[in-house]
Amino acid sequence: MALAPQLLDILACPSDKGPLLYFAAENCLYNPRLRLRYSIVDDIPIMLIDKAETLGDDEHGRLIALAESSGISPSFEA
Repeated sequence: MALAPQLLDILACPSDKGPLLYFAAENCLYNPRLRLRYSIVDDIPIMLIDKAETLGDDEHGRLIALAESSGISPSFEA
């Protein structure tokens, strides 16, 4: 099940308060500015900074390329 558009409109990174990229197929939200990936478990975003995964260059590049090729845009306009 995908996250509701209304939820995506208000979700922001708890660290920098900026927009996120939503990867439904990977069950995650991603902040490319800080390279933080937040998991989604049982349709609930785990928006805790200490639970976020910091990504390296390869994974960051993969997600950015996937977002560009799939038309994934930020959750809201900053």
